[in-house]
Amino acid sequence: MHVSIVGSGYVGTTVAACLADLGHDVVNVEIDAETVETINAGEAPIHESGLEERIAEHAGTNLRATTDYAAVRETDVTFLCLPTPQADDGSLDLAIMQAGSESLGRALAEKDDDHLVVVKSTVLPGTTQDVVGPILETESGTRIGDSLELAMNPEFLRMGTAVEDFLEPDKVVVGATSEGAAATLRELYAPIVAREGTNLVETDIREAELIKYANNAFLASKVSLVNELGNIATEYGADAYEVLAAVGLDDRISERFMRSGLGWGGSCFPKDVDALRAGARAQGYDPELLDAVVAVNDAQPRRLVDLLAEHVPLEGARIAVLGLSFKPGTDDIRKSRALDVIESLQDRGATVVAYDPVAIENVRPAYPDVEYAESAVDALEGADGAVVATDWPEFDDLSFEGMARRILVDGRRIDVDTDELDVYEGLTW
Repeated sequence: MHVSIVGSGYVGTTVAACLADLGHDVVNVEIDAETVETINAGEAPIHESGLEERIAEHAGTNLRATTDYAAVRETDVTFLCLPTPQADDGSLDLAIMQAGSESLGRALAEKDDDHLVVVKSTVLPGTTQDVVGPILETESGTRIGDSLELAMNPEFLRMGTAVEDFLEPDKVVVGATSEGAAATLRELYAPIVAREGTNLVETDIREAELIKYANNAFLASKVSLVNELGNIATEYGADAYEVLAAVGLDDRISERFMRSGLGWGGSCFPKDVDALRAGARAQGYDPELLDAVVAVNDAQPRRLVDLLAEHVPLEGARIAVLGLSFKPGTDDIRKSRALDVIESLQDRGATVVAYDPVAIENVRPAYPDVEYAESAVDALEGADGAVVATDWPEFDDLSFEGMARRILVDGRRIDVDTDELDVYEGLTW
């Protein structure tokens, strides 16, 4: 099929490369000329496992990028993969989505053939039909349901495994109000849905919009509950990992997302949970449980620093922070718990030296007073203490010989030789 993707962030770039990998002809429409140039040169504009190889393979053949919205007229279906950032109250700022919809609608005004527009960005129920749809109708001069169709197809991509998540998903959710729109997406995803273990969920648009939020709210709640249980286990001197490993054997619960520690971050869980909370309040419902989920998560970095302070006077101390991205396998630092740890350490008078394999340059502009090391060994050299904020695999082989005081507080349960340390503390074990 001929597919256009509006937006070349994490989602748009991954979707474009993976659809090209499936044999579709794909064009990315992106307003940032530098990103367009990067993709057309066969390079990935973001750090994501498996993405660089796919862009290199397909760029110039069945994958290209452009700043010109006119390219959508040569395609059958357009995916809107645009950012929906948070406003101060946690609600979604739809300005970028609205602007993209306007540009798309104006481009489609000059197309006579049928066209399907699919919202893939995470938006609250009603956005696709009540915001995007009317804009497309106004700008294109075509009513939804005539030659212009509308659908919603949420993404479930995790940073660091986004390519794998797209090509080998647990489910593909198609939200459509017409059989024509649903049939187009079934055809597009046929190679993926044919894979054993992938479920095709067909529903209406509002349900598809809410499925993404419900999915992430449930997972975030599970992590916060696991962390709450981990905090309680610590108070009793019990190992939460042993406790939760046994709990995970219950097939009603499962062993997934049972690692207690520093908490969740990234671009999805924080934004989606906050948007759902704000949306619920706008509907007159007080989401007390989700408020508690966020409160538990926000407390974990402070608990980590408090634990370190029991062993190291932080005023004037040199503290190594290992890991800056919100999870291993990505350079994404959005809502990273590591940044909360850094701020808490600095508030208490510590000098911070930080290391991350890929995310340093993303952190440096916002935290210019942090010292950045070229390796974990360099970060630990002369340190009065250290904390693990991201569980990069390379941290499993740390050497602590150069530390002034061999004190490590671990927020992620790395596989470390504790015999090399004078003090080892796990946040929840």
